[in-house]
Amino acid sequence: MGPKAKKSARKKKITKAERLKQLQEEEERRQKEEEEARVKHEKEEMERLERQRIEREKWHQLEAKDLERRNEELEELYLLEECFPEAEKLKRDTRLLSQWNHYIQCDGSPDPSVSPEINTFISLWKEETNETLEEVIAKSKLVLNSFVQEESEATKCKLEMKLLSEAVFAAQLLLIENANEKPCFCEDNEVDLCQFTTLGGVYHLDIFELPPQCKPMKGWMIVEILKEGLQKYIYPPESTEDFETENAFPPIEVTLEVQENVIFFEDPMVARWDAEGKHWQTDGISNVLYQSEERLITFSLETFGPVTLIQDTHINMPFQSWELRPLDVNKVLLTVTTVFTEIQIQIKENLCMLASVKVDNKKHSSTLEGRWMTPISFILALKETGLNIFPTGHSHFYVVINHKEPLVEIKAYRQLALLSSAFAFGWSKWNVECSSKKVIVKLREHLTEEEPVQDPNWTLLMFSGDRAQRLKINENSETFSEALKEETEFHSTLYHLVKDFASKEAMEKIRSSKCQFIDSVCYMLLSTRLLSYS
Repeated sequence: MGPKAKKSARKKKITKAERLKQLQEEEERRQKEEEEARVKHEKEEMERLERQRIEREKWHQLEAKDLERRNEELEELYLLEECFPEAEKLKRDTRLLSQWNHYIQCDGSPDPSVSPEINTFISLWKEETNETLEEVIAKSKLVLNSFVQEESEATKCKLEMKLLSEAVFAAQLLLIENANEKPCFCEDNEVDLCQFTTLGGVYHLDIFELPPQCKPMKGWMIVEILKEGLQKYIYPPESTEDFETENAFPPIEVTLEVQENVIFFEDPMVARWDAEGKHWQTDGISNVLYQSEERLITFSLETFGPVTLIQDTHINMPFQSWELRPLDVNKVLLTVTTVFTEIQIQIKENLCMLASVKVDNKKHSSTLEGRWMTPISFILALKETGLNIFPTGHSHFYVVINHKEPLVEIKAYRQLALLSSAFAFGWSKWNVECSSKKVIVKLREHLTEEEPVQDPNWTLLMFSGDRAQRLKINENSETFSEALKEETEFHSTLYHLVKDFASKEAMEKIRSSKCQFIDSVCYMLLSTRLLSYS
């Protein structure tokens, strides 16, 4: 056997002095680390305070600079916004010319804007009892055409003047303010016409009693002629005592064809007219079946009378996104995307046109496509087809919205309209994150008619009504911040903000825009309220 391995030497026992020395070294090392950390923290704190001081100083300088030029910028904006009263003057001139043309026609038709003329015309017409059916139809067409042309023009002028005239700026604010209370409280089964819209007109369903039949008598055919004409048959009768069973008058199945120009994004509901209560209601209707491809709706009706189809007024609200893009001189394309549809609207001078409609990402053909109309007529036509993207003062009771202060919102729409000839604007997800006293949109210069690139280089703008600034964040940032973009300034208006980085060609386009075009763009923005309903 080999020699035994030596036992490992025992650890040397640390003496008390060595232990104290070790503790002292550890304490000195700890104190040194703490001192270094303290010095580092103080240095970082001093650097942070210095940065804050520099930022505050820079901010104060920017504020002082903004304050110094504020009056000058607001005066220039005031001159630019003279396009709105100028557009109103053109509308009044058009109205006066229309009245003059009506006067020199001398066709006997009344002016619907003058009540005495209407009353006189109707009174004289009642006295003419010897007219033939053809004469009555011809005169009725004359009156109807007169009403459609004149009343539409008068309504358009009144509403547009109320919205866009500089003299009634307070009325503009009222038009985009949210109502404090609902207009009415509906009873059970009563249709709330603030929440639902009738589409496709009214269907009058009636049963008529069989008229007296011809009777042969001595070579003659004799028939009784009722002075009252055809008589309606009340179904079910008011008294059913003469009938044996309770089910002698069951609900009657009705099938209606839905008009082609009406779009229902969900199965339509059926409502009947209550003549006593003077409202639409949904009781007495059952077994509703809608065949969307055949555009047929079948339902059972307990009693006859006027019926209509209804749809949720706010089915396309709130919007998912929007974009306003220049197409040409004094011509833009407004795209509004909702859950069900994408609507593209072209605006040029004082006219609007439906460019395209997509339903479930598929092209949908509409009778309104390609037809240029004035803004108010266009909005009414879209609503009648079910393409309602125009909130009212009561819409916020039925839709969750991103509320913005009316004064901020209206100033933003007016200034976006001023810049729309040369800049594209779009929805930003950060508009929801900022307060109700501020709005955020994305912007980029757009001078050609080419389609936009997939991922354009957007700039984010924040506007509070009296201050506009570029943001440091972008649409892909993870967190929201109101920090000012480096090497930029803030201004009192959006117009003067974009002047800092816009091309000369872009500013020339803005200054050469026609007043009617700016007026129409602003009206459409006010009507859609994209900043609050997206």
